[in-house]
Amino acid sequence: MELTISTPALLFSTVSLLMIAFTNRFLAIANLIRELHDKYKENKKDKLIIDQILNLNKRLTIIRNVQLISISSLLFCAISMFAIFFELQFVAKWLFCIGLLLQITALIISVFEITMSMSALKIELSDMD
Repeated sequence: MELTISTPALLFSTVSLLMIAFTNRFLAIANLIRELHDKYKENKKDKLIIDQILNLNKRLTIIRNVQLISISSLLFCAISMFAIFFELQFVAKWLFCIGLLLQITALIISVFEITMSMSALKIELSDMD
């Protein structure tokens, strides 16, 4: 199989969409943490607020990691395009393969983060039991 220069470019739009989505999630969660922190300052004994902040903080770390992995994927794809340009097909294939694996990893981790968001909602609604 021979790669063309446009093959690695296919991941560019995927990575861009993933970055936009997770940047928006990051900003929303950061704002929520700020709001919860203000509530915590008013009532330092509220375990529910502490649990929510801890969960959201873990999610921010996961989102940051997804973004870093996605950027790395994009970087490997761009370098792969250079390898194709210089007719280094073997190198290009490996670089593209690494880029794909990184993208798959980012998507799997994003599923984990979405699952964690369900946990956050359960914490929020736990006082209704």
